[in-house]
Amino acid sequence: MKFVKTILLLLLLSPTLPAFGQEYPSRPITMVVPFSAGGPGDVIARLLGSSMSATLKQAMVIENIVGAGGTIGTNRVAKAAPTATPCC
Repeated sequence: MKFVKTILLLLLLSPTLPAFGQEYPSRPITMVVPFSAGGPGDVIARLLGSSMSATLKQAMVIENIVGAGGTIGTNRVAKAAPTATPCC
């Protein structure tokens, strides 16, 4: 009976195996700051990026996209291509 339970458990967990294919994130993370470099928003973003980089053990890129009161940077993020690939 224990053998049957083990086989059933393996069959139930086998669809989750492809999820372990690669670690996330597999490339540098880009943080878009819609304000000028050296301002308070940029300083906070760089401090946050430094902490996130240490925690995630992944490179962080801080990109300042200025103009139109932050609208250009916000639109860039909104229209960015999705990076996650579907699992199924």
